[in-house]
Amino acid sequence: MTVSIKPSTARGTVAAPPSKSMAHRLLLAAGLANGISTVAGLADSRDMEATVSCLRALGASVTIDGDTALITGCNPAARPEAILECLESGSTLRFLLPLCLLSDAPATLCGTEKLLSRPLSVYAGICEKQGIAYRQGKTSVTVRGRLQSGDFRFRGDISSQFVTGLLYALPLLSGDSTITLLPPVESRSYIDLTLSALHLFGIEADWYDESTLSVLGGQAYLPQNVTVEGDWSNAAFLEGLNLLGGNVTVTGLAENSLQGDRVYRTYFHALEAGTPTLSLADCPDLGPVLFALAAAKHGATFTEVERLRLKESDRVAAMQAELSKCGVRTAADAHTLTVYPGLTSPNGLLYGHNDHRVVMALALLCTVTGGQIDGAEAVNKSFPNFFDRLKGLGVNVYAMDQQQ
Repeated sequence: MTVSIKPSTARGTVAAPPSKSMAHRLLLAAGLANGISTVAGLADSRDMEATVSCLRALGASVTIDGDTALITGCNPAARPEAILECLESGSTLRFLLPLCLLSDAPATLCGTEKLLSRPLSVYAGICEKQGIAYRQGKTSVTVRGRLQSGDFRFRGDISSQFVTGLLYALPLLSGDSTITLLPPVESRSYIDLTLSALHLFGIEADWYDESTLSVLGGQAYLPQNVTVEGDWSNAAFLEGLNLLGGNVTVTGLAENSLQGDRVYRTYFHALEAGTPTLSLADCPDLGPVLFALAAAKHGATFTEVERLRLKESDRVAAMQAELSKCGVRTAADAHTLTVYPGLTSPNGLLYGHNDHRVVMALALLCTVTGGQIDGAEAVNKSFPNFFDRLKGLGVNVYAMDQQQ
């Protein structure tokens, strides 16, 4: 799908979409609980479809009614052979894989070639160490064997999703476990989100010290009725319109949220005030919108960008390519990206790189410059009604096969 956006000033009030990060975590905990739970405040997206589908494959019963899921939990240790369709969701793949290691029956986790190209080395290493069969192809990974409790040690700067996956599985083992992360520990806020979800469902797991997590074995998830909080990550793409001359109020965000992306307001102020240096170590999902806004304002330098190269696209290279079409110079190395100011109207069609956050970041720039974005359907991954939200704020946006 190609969308066209004409220069527009966004005005109005809009509710933040539900947090995709917390939705994954709450659905997973409910799917493991011994009883019936409800998870309210869900938004339809491809990533949520993937997690729900995989929970069903493990044996959970999930019924969706509007924005609420009614879930009867399962015992993954008792499952038969299973196929889990992860689609393009990295969270689904990495969160669910350790749960597949609670049974002796084989499990195959499937996804796109891009998804399976993202690192799974932590799990491959654990399986090799514990004698668990692990076979990875271009679009699937198959595992067979039971995970054993114990001491797990790996780098803390790869992805917090490996930590989350283990934190869900380890409480269901008979023995106690620890997870030691070799410094530096990045994305700590995402680990804290996981711990908060586990605590809601009665699981004891906590930081033992700055780099070690302690998990008691022999626990059981307790059914709960919970509601997903607003998503600071996607809200940034709405509130970012204010840096471009808009007057948008975003509601439904918890000010005491553990989401690391809540830092966007501080970063936005820095972009308005000057040419800052900003770390993305704890908020990699903010990268595209911050790059775009830096181009529209005074420029900025971004550090700790390594993990942005391992997302749905190489977000550093993707944004460099698209910003260059808008007259914006950039300079990158392995660890940093510098964006210089100088935004102009796009020289040709912009491309979304099959990445929802790249598409949304480009959409913000087009409210200033005008332009067309090919591959705009990528927003379905996390924010399917993003363009409807923009229309509701007065942005002139339409699909190219529609009348203006």
